[in-house]
Amino acid sequence: MTGRHEEYDVLVVGGSGVDTVVRVGSLPVPLADSVPVGPVEEHPGHTGGYVALGPGRSACGPRSWISSATTGPAPWCASGWPRGVEFFPLLSPSGTRRAVNLVDAAGRRMSFYDGRDPAGLRMPREFQLPHLRRARHVHLTIMDFARFLYDDTEALGVPVSTDLHDWDGLADHHREFALRSDLVFLSAAGAGERTPALMREILREGRAEAVVATAGAEGAYVLARDAGPDPRHVPAAVPPAPGCTRTPGSRSSTSRWPCTAGGRGPSASAPGGSWPARPRAPPPG
Repeated sequence: MTGRHEEYDVLVVGGSGVDTVVRVGSLPVPLADSVPVGPVEEHPGHTGGYVALGPGRSACGPRSWISSATTGPAPWCASGWPRGVEFFPLLSPSGTRRAVNLVDAAGRRMSFYDGRDPAGLRMPREFQLPHLRRARHVHLTIMDFARFLYDDTEALGVPVSTDLHDWDGLADHHREFALRSDLVFLSAAGAGERTPALMREILREGRAEAVVATAGAEGAYVLARDAGPDPRHVPAAVPPAPGCTRTPGSRSSTSRWPCTAGGRGPSASAPGGSWPARPRAPPPG
């Protein structure tokens, strides 16, 4: 396969949706009919968009993000991408993906995730290939439709990273992502004490050159293919302020993502699923 033209340092393939954030005193929450909480916040979010924002904090150059985007009751999500990240959505007929996130004072989260899309949904190759050809690096989130891009990234010779979240090493959904990516991230929360063994397994059985296990306040652990058998500990860094601002006269936080009208959001039909043509939802009034 030929015809690569590099234009983006990073191309992110992932979902978009709405995050509802509920601040709670501790997790798990008490069993009660009603629990008082602070202001409940809603943001355009989900993994695809936030991963696309991340490289902007480093030395990476132009970035883009292709996604199966939302339709339905929260159309502002599809138009609320950040400046500096080109957004190319395919609109999903399944409606708006949502997550209700309970977040405690220490930043721990419990997420109730409504993923919506049917299994086997795919992006059309005529949509994804032009974007893959323009990328120096591709990050595939663990959305089911993203797994079908591996054959094309391998044929093009584009390096791929992924984030397995809190994979325990057992769930089948994550395994292909773990073994077919060149750089693998995961949280140590899922595998616990088995995390070092899982990192070695990913290197042994897959194509990854390095595996990074994040461990919250403990920092992270890195295991590279050309290093020794034990992961190297990297202490946690002090994070910057949260990426949100206050609306004047309001108690609630609003996303820092500036919304822009218009955009470049083609829709298409996808084999293995349905992505019918739909008009782009306008930004909120």
